[in-house]
Amino acid sequence: EIWDFEHEVAVATNRPVILGLDGGTTSTVCICMPIMPFSDALPDPLPVLARAVAGCSNHNSVGETAARETLEQVMADALSKSGSNRSAVRAVCLAVSGVNHPTDQQRILTWLRDIFPTQVKLYVRNDAVAALASGTMGKLHGCVLIAGTGTIAYGFTEDGREARAAGAGPVLGDWGSGYGIAALALTAVIRAHDGRGPHTMLTSTILQTLGLSSADELIGWTYADPSWARIAALVPVVVSCAEAGDEVANKILKEAVQELALSVKAVVQRLGLCGADRKNSFPLVMVGGVLEANQRWDIGREVMDFISKDYPGAHPIRPKVEPAVGAALLALNEFMKECVQEAYRR
Repeated sequence: EIWDFEHEVAVATNRPVILGLDGGTTSTVCICMPIMPFSDALPDPLPVLARAVAGCSNHNSVGETAARETLEQVMADALSKSGSNRSAVRAVCLAVSGVNHPTDQQRILTWLRDIFPTQVKLYVRNDAVAALASGTMGKLHGCVLIAGTGTIAYGFTEDGREARAAGAGPVLGDWGSGYGIAALALTAVIRAHDGRGPHTMLTSTILQTLGLSSADELIGWTYADPSWARIAALVPVVVSCAEAGDEVANKILKEAVQELALSVKAVVQRLGLCGADRKNSFPLVMVGGVLEANQRWDIGREVMDFISKDYPGAHPIRPKVEPAVGAALLALNEFMKECVQEAYRR
């Protein structure tokens, strides 16, 4: 039994708390924070009571039952570590990958409602929303660009409209992602090997990195375990070849920059974040390993340069807190807004 009722009674405290969850494709993090007055000046550091980590909670990857068990376990762990229990919870923000449609949202909300009493506020979002909130400290406004193994752009207007671009996985064209960059590099090696493409430094560098002796062996290596993260781990090799002047690697990275910038532009245009004259200021939160490379060939900076030509008001933000903290701040922000609205109605 995940929820130990006797233990819950034993550790019960009266301190009200909120839970923020970030459920990605590799791990799930749950943050427990106390309810605190919400203002523009949040305490620094933030008063995190507990942090718990579990495995993947994307129902598309592990199935519905396993995803639920993971989410229940990580919430129970965070509450236990903080000396709290479910009766202390006032709001939960569950930001999990695989939430792509209102039916996904509703299904998870129904399940969460079985766990928490009716007075607990529940918010279910895509995990990109937690990443945005980690840069805006809980405010849903602006655009987030995530570029790690996969990629997605997600945006919100201040009046609650939202839009997304990309994020459909490698088969459906997330070409600016870590997987997309590395897959193009592997393709370039095969093309060079069989005479369809130009010679490239990627061949010797990738083979050396993987401990292989010929490009023919690369086919077996790729299909032995075609997991996205394993392929995406080759991005630093592509960057180093581009920095060394390899034309093929350079072209792959330039195309990735254009793809990533295009997904941001699509969101900004659909939501009108830039205003009628395209000069309005808005936050652009940038998250993920592909954007954090500190080499001379800086993909994140190139993407930002590309975007700021069209939208000079785009304000780049590199979050100082993790997405699960963003989810907790989002829960806090929404909870406080609802409290104000309820008080006003009275």
